[in-house]
Amino acid sequence: MPAKKTCIITIEIGTNAVRVVAFDLAGNTIASMKGSYPTFHSQPDYSEQDPEQIFITMLYVLKNLLNEHIHPQKIKVASICFSASMHSVLAIDKSGIPLGNAVIWADNRAKKEAQKLKDSPASKIIYTATGTPMHPMSPLFKIAWFKNNDKERFKLASKFIQLKTYIIHQLTGEYLIDYSLASATGLLNIHKVKWEPEALLYAGINTDKLAELVPIFASAGKLKKAYQNSLGINEDTKIIVGSSDGCLATLGAGVWDGRKATITIEDSGAVRVIGKKVLNDKKQRFFNYLLTENCYVSGGPTNSGGVIFEWFAKQFGDFKDQFDLDYTMKELIAVAAKVSAGSDGLIFLPYLLGERAPIWDANARGVYFGINIKHERQHFIRAIIEGILFEIYSIGKTLEEHCKFNSLSINGSFASIPLCAQIIADIFNKPVSISQHNYSVGIGAYLLSATEMGIFHNLDEAAKSIVLPEQYFPKKNLHGIYMKHFEIFEKLSNKLKDDFENVVKLQ
Repeated sequence: MPAKKTCIITIEIGTNAVRVVAFDLAGNTIASMKGSYPTFHSQPDYSEQDPEQIFITMLYVLKNLLNEHIHPQKIKVASICFSASMHSVLAIDKSGIPLGNAVIWADNRAKKEAQKLKDSPASKIIYTATGTPMHPMSPLFKIAWFKNNDKERFKLASKFIQLKTYIIHQLTGEYLIDYSLASATGLLNIHKVKWEPEALLYAGINTDKLAELVPIFASAGKLKKAYQNSLGINEDTKIIVGSSDGCLATLGAGVWDGRKATITIEDSGAVRVIGKKVLNDKKQRFFNYLLTENCYVSGGPTNSGGVIFEWFAKQFGDFKDQFDLDYTMKELIAVAAKVSAGSDGLIFLPYLLGERAPIWDANARGVYFGINIKHERQHFIRAIIEGILFEIYSIGKTLEEHCKFNSLSINGSFASIPLCAQIIADIFNKPVSISQHNYSVGIGAYLLSATEMGIFHNLDEAAKSIVLPEQYFPKKNLHGIYMKHFEIFEKLSNKLKDDFENVVKLQ
């Protein structure tokens, strides 16, 4: 009898959607599916999601992929590997029932808690230990906010966990968090790989309130019998805890040395490098997250990714019907491509959700600057794209103060748009490689699973298997134009700090 086909399934719990991808053992895509869910903004600084809705969406998408593409071909599922957005916090009671919604990375309600620690002597100690900047995105401050402002939920909480931990617990009954995702909480000492006492003290919790720390290759146990039956998956299928979306996107982009950086722009965005040393920044402007032992992903995240362009599309796009957002966004991109670099002097600060790196200002707000009577709708479209990418450049510029890189690997649905990829090459004045897959997080999760199975000897070998052709080269005549506009962009971002704070008070 011929050998039974085998696949690896990756599940990415993203900000606005779950993405499930099936790969054969050689890394070729068999099938992929996606399911979306909303984020709730009940107040300007609040960003929450319903954990049950995310779990049900994940099950629905996974089951459809299995029933439509895997089971009909009699393909065996060797492993399922998870990844997730960073910085989420979900309070659960002693029975594992959520106490309200999950608070996600974009939530800025813990501004006071973050500023208080940032202004204290303990700030340097905790940043050095954890590698996580002092910002309300961090679960450290979200938990402290519950302690100070939602005392009943804080009192009832048996644990504070991440969305990925919740989903894995629903499937297997285990409360686990991988080193990589834990290092984004602001609570983990990335040097000792243990929960940091100073951070725990500030949050007002002990280690019993957190999930069990495990390596990224760790098994989460077996699927519960009910899910084995419902999904048609054997009990010997490995459930791998996996890593964070940021770390796996970097691995999936083939970035494994200091000569190349990766740019990811999905809903949010980031610029990252991988190295064997922590990059210490005295101004605490970027993160250092642990992937595996003595392997750190360093860089800076931005709130101002594709979600900002999606906001613009929803408000100002031309809709034929309410469900054609993707088509509308493509139409806007086509219009923007007709405008010359620099949008004729129109500059956009994309801080609709506050901002993380490099300004780390939760009060930052969006601004159009330089509007004149000749500017038309097309200029506003081009300017919002350039503003998002100027923010990406500002992170890369900061990172190069510590780590020079010669080229860029870009991934994510927004960054991979041809117009955006070319603008990135022109702004950075560096060659850009682009993945043939939009789902680099899924590729990274495949590489992790394949390494765990022994297909690759280690992650170094796995990363080197990624070949990305350099498809975009900088047009030098445009780089100078962008730099003149970026200089104004950067000055405005810093000059308006007090005004950002004042306008927030008016809300």
